[in-house]
Amino acid sequence: MPPSPEDLCPRPERPPRLSTEPLSPPLYHAAVYACRDPRQAQALLAHEEQGYVYSRDGHPNADMLARQIQRLHGAPEAIVCSSGMAALGLAALATLQPGDRVVASNRLYGRTQQLFGPELARLGVLIVTADGADTQSLLDALTPGTRLVVVETIANPLLEVADVQALASAAHACGAWLLVDNTFASPVLCRPLEHGADLVVESLTKIMNGHSDVLLGVLAGRSEAWQRVAAVHTTWGMAASPYDCWLALRGLGTLALRVERACDNALAVARFLQERAEVERVYFPGLPTSPYHPLATRQFHARYGTVVTFTLKGGAPAAEAFIAAARHIPFSP
Repeated sequence: MPPSPEDLCPRPERPPRLSTEPLSPPLYHAAVYACRDPRQAQALLAHEEQGYVYSRDGHPNADMLARQIQRLHGAPEAIVCSSGMAALGLAALATLQPGDRVVASNRLYGRTQQLFGPELARLGVLIVTADGADTQSLLDALTPGTRLVVVETIANPLLEVADVQALASAAHACGAWLLVDNTFASPVLCRPLEHGADLVVESLTKIMNGHSDVLLGVLAGRSEAWQRVAAVHTTWGMAASPYDCWLALRGLGTLALRVERACDNALAVARFLQERAEVERVYFPGLPTSPYHPLATRQFHARYGTVVTFTLKGGAPAAEAFIAAARHIPFSP
């Protein structure tokens, strides 16, 4: 008796194994994977055999994206998360215990300040903040017993530049690790691990993907932490969707070109704004007037980032009038 439609419809035939590979990576939408038998499932779950069981624990699109970011950062390990904040949370949960001491820049992105502030404090982590605009202030806050130092390569939103090499050396001298959020720089401008950082986070949602259509983050860094990182990642459900990973991998193909052009545009805009009478101050490390210009020139190889921040004379009313009058620039807070 031939199979019935009820038998055939749920189980399409698998495609034949090909002797060639697609130039564009496939999208793996599957949430679960079939195993030959229980022994193979056990081997996969124990990482004794390479493969996949359940997409929360890993899938091909996330692994392809992680490997590409490993190469971009020169990192021993990398893992993709559902957002940049998830990647920061993963770093914290994998490295910190109640009673640990963290030194965090006070110039971090707002949600990051909330994480390395009240959120971790309620879990028993001691948070000490220092002036992220002043490297010496951060160095002075380091004491033996500090477990983690948290900074941004280029701070959001006033674009202070962290001296990664100096902070890494000082952190290691007191037994701490340095965690760097590299989102505003990207690995095109800076590879913090090469300057001594231990862990680096990127929000792939921003310039790394570049098309405002994914929500992703990545954590890369030292192998010593990775067994714990992998356990936290799957236990806390931080997996990224296959589709977002597939889109981000496509976006990375033009990353270097986009960053180069965006840096050139940012410098041109900063120079233009600096000459305008309506502008009170321009924050951009590419301007010689910036206190971070020498450090940025050395650390970023004479490219200064893709974001420009400025204040207008007249305060908030002037800023609101500027936003209302801006053409071809959508307002996205």
